[in-house]
Amino acid sequence: MLFKEIIYLIRKDLVLEWRQKYAFNGMLLYVSSTVFVCYLSFGLRSGALTVPVWNAVLWIILLFTSVNAIAKSFMQENRGRLLYFYSIVSPQGVILSKIIYNALLMLVLALICALFYGLVLGNPVQDVPMFLLSILLGALGFATSLTMISGIASKAANSSTLMAVLSFPVIVPMLLMLIKMSKNALDGLDRSASLDELLTLLAINMIVVTVSYILFPYLWRS
Repeated sequence: MLFKEIIYLIRKDLVLEWRQKYAFNGMLLYVSSTVFVCYLSFGLRSGALTVPVWNAVLWIILLFTSVNAIAKSFMQENRGRLLYFYSIVSPQGVILSKIIYNALLMLVLALICALFYGLVLGNPVQDVPMFLLSILLGALGFATSLTMISGIASKAANSSTLMAVLSFPVIVPMLLMLIKMSKNALDGLDRSASLDELLTLLAINMIVVTVSYILFPYLWRS
């Protein structure tokens, strides 16, 4: 029953995204314009963009992209639609479907951003599989953390500001580990050097999903 609810809700979000293409297209425009501004700032000056700066700027772009993309998870749902969902689906199905949908959305945006970023500003990555794994873990981590925060912030009047405040202490430790892990991939270091960050990020994602599954029903009732 829960699996059917999740599939139904994911299909609903996909249909809404397909009908309102401006949301996804807006994210693509944001990514492309930000990368182009970085190219104008760094790419036209020879040697200005070192590997650590290249790595940090990429994750800053991905962070703001994820916040803008996932912030609308619950904020775009009107009160009548939420009341309808409250009567036909379980809260666990709602939060899991939102997490899965946002993870897929962030994975697509992150891959597009990394590809376009590498084409415009050069590609210094030496260990491509490990770098792609860091992108995958980053997309999943941002999606799981920001989805629950979006649900909490949607209950407040000034939801956008509250989401930014709540997400800061959650995202920063994750972002630091992602930057270190991707930096190791950029330098071509042995993959065992990134094992601690890899396990920690996997544990964080599992903990956030579990906590969201347990606590979201209490938030849903309010």
